[in-house]
Amino acid sequence: MNYLLKTEPGAYSFADLEREKTTIWDGVTNPVAVKNLRGMKPGDRLVIYHTGDEKLAVGTAIVADVDSSDAKNPRVRIKAGKGISQPLSLSDIKQNKKFSDSALVRQGRLSVVPLSDEQYKILLGE
Repeated sequence: MNYLLKTEPGAYSFADLEREKTTIWDGVTNPVAVKNLRGMKPGDRLVIYHTGDEKLAVGTAIVADVDSSDAKNPRVRIKAGKGISQPLSLSDIKQNKKFSDSALVRQGRLSVVPLSDEQYKILLGE
């Protein structure tokens, strides 16, 4: 499975993840986003997306492990991947018909968004 994780780069950026190598992704409160976190499995592929002024898909990561013992606050440990060589902006993403049904476009405030394999590859420029 593939997911996109949104973060405000001033609070925690992809560069922070690269420097730390791993982090716990928690503190998500939206019920749909929490459900998406609980559904993650080790090995799931992730795209890190900067919100705010940037609005760019900037890097990749992978799910290392998931602790969903607290149903309201699952803790997902992620491991840094690579930066995306040509980050896609939200406006570029919205213009791509492959994202027309995506929660990334339809539910702009959702911080954990499932991605199809095709969407994941598009975000990576493949």
